[in-house]
Amino acid sequence: MHAPLTTKDWITYCLLIILMVLVLLTMYQIDRQWLKLSEVQDSLSQQVKAVRELKNAVANGAVRTVAADNQAQNGVAPAFKRAYAASQLPDYAQGDWSVDAFGINLKTITPLISADAYAATINGYVLESLLTRNPDTLEWEGLIAKSWQISKDGLVITFQLRDDVAFSDGAPLTADDVVFTFDFIMNEVIQAPRDRAYLSKIKQVKANGKYEAVFIFKEPYFEALSLSGSMNILSKQFYSGYLKEPQKFNESKGLLIGSGPYKLADPKNWTPDKGNVELIRNDHYWGDVQPSFNRILWKIIQNDSARLTTFRNGDIDSYSARPVEYQTLKNDPQIKAKSLNFEYMPPIAGYNYIGWNQARSGKPTPFADIKVRQAMTYLTDVNRIIKDVFLNYSEPAVSPFSQTSKQHDNNLQPYAYDLNKAKSLLQQAGYEDRNGDGVLENKSGSKFEFKLTYLESSEDTKRMVLLLKDLYAKAGVRLIPFPQEWPVMLENLDKKDFDAITLGWTSGIETDLYQMFHSSQMKDNGDNRISYSNPKLDKLIEEARRTVDENKRMPLWQQAEHILYEDQPYTFLMRRKNLLFVDKRIHNLKMTKLGLNMGSLPMETYVPLNLQKYTQ
Repeated sequence: MHAPLTTKDWITYCLLIILMVLVLLTMYQIDRQWLKLSEVQDSLSQQVKAVRELKNAVANGAVRTVAADNQAQNGVAPAFKRAYAASQLPDYAQGDWSVDAFGINLKTITPLISADAYAATINGYVLESLLTRNPDTLEWEGLIAKSWQISKDGLVITFQLRDDVAFSDGAPLTADDVVFTFDFIMNEVIQAPRDRAYLSKIKQVKANGKYEAVFIFKEPYFEALSLSGSMNILSKQFYSGYLKEPQKFNESKGLLIGSGPYKLADPKNWTPDKGNVELIRNDHYWGDVQPSFNRILWKIIQNDSARLTTFRNGDIDSYSARPVEYQTLKNDPQIKAKSLNFEYMPPIAGYNYIGWNQARSGKPTPFADIKVRQAMTYLTDVNRIIKDVFLNYSEPAVSPFSQTSKQHDNNLQPYAYDLNKAKSLLQQAGYEDRNGDGVLENKSGSKFEFKLTYLESSEDTKRMVLLLKDLYAKAGVRLIPFPQEWPVMLENLDKKDFDAITLGWTSGIETDLYQMFHSSQMKDNGDNRISYSNPKLDKLIEEARRTVDENKRMPLWQQAEHILYEDQPYTFLMRRKNLLFVDKRIHNLKMTKLGLNMGSLPMETYVPLNLQKYTQ
């Protein structure tokens, strides 16, 4: 027998039914929200895909974004105006690769540790400085810095930085990174003697807020703006950890990250055994104009003939011709059809030299005697080298200063070949053929013979060395050719472990002699690798560097030049013309006061869409 339902029971049942209905409605609403969320996610995915496709289209030259055009119309920073003008040409397109070759094996591309022009070329695509030079006017323009002020006494330079610059890992570049870079270089645990010497005039760099960097100099310096403005800015976030492990940094081969338009795919682990060097686009690049190429690739091809064959096959974009083949290649039907040729010597062209090492293992060498060095220069027939080896595509070098530079005294002329003068000087230095074998000996009977170190992959240098061997033998001096690979050559150079060496220096608009010839730079892997010392020259260099007035500075440089001319720590050989062939697929090639604009940054050259051959 069931008890009848009471009013309380009915109320309970009703509440249960209402609760069940609410649960069902809630579940239904959740299902609707889930479906809506799915739709939103699908929509976002489609938008991301569309943005990616749009970016690829832009990179491949198919479209140009409205935002970029508006930005250009509203004003582009002066440093980017040439690149922007190129981007407005009718056939301009982004995409494709820039592919070239190095004729040497690289030792390292880590900034500060690397010391050669090849690594500097790679670094130039990745690292950036506060300022850059206009290639037409040679005036400084803002890059990372948007403006700057110089105090009346010239001791303080204040830079206002752009607030939109980022490193390739996305970290913003601020004044703290500028301060860190200077402090990192000046820290003795970091193996950066060249850069420390270069920056030694700076007392302190400090941050005044997030986007203002202040450089304070110890004394006036003629290149203060150049010194501070051209310092490549390193990422504090990336490099600061190596202060705890300096040896790891000092021995590294490829620690490279920056704010430039390109980056290493792996900024920590490039090594020479990888062979080629490949840079990819920096997706975080901040510049007013994006670079045209998707990738920059350098192949390592040490053999000259192999490089030429690679160029003929279209697998590299340019070929720097040897003088002995240049005229033939200019008339070669295939080369003429596929490339443009450029023959030029920019005002900042560097020079080749023979460096005479004056001390080895703490002991003086025969080249410590000024008479011996002068004799070797008289024996070095530069005009014949230029004529027979370089086919007159060079000009004699008198000193580190170009003959078109205000630093050069036009009264100084290149040493002329003079065998009798050389023999006389060697005799005065105590060298005679004492046993009749045709080789000079000193008073103790030691023969005058030495090894001349040179880059083994350079055929023209090899020909020059063999010519010098014959020329020196006429005076009783025995030259032993000593070819080496580039990394080994650099290592021995740093150790000062050589008798004599033939190399070249790049040059600038005004050349500072401090790093190469000041006696302080003999220590700690400095660039005075020949252990040359002249106190009078040291004082002139120091005085010239702190003389801001150009009219007063130039006579000081000329006095310094006279000392170098007399002392001959180097036998100055020649400045060589660039004899360059460039594939016609590369457009907007132009000559500037700095030379050909191929490879200049911000990037001005490109490949039209219909000529592109590499995909991302």
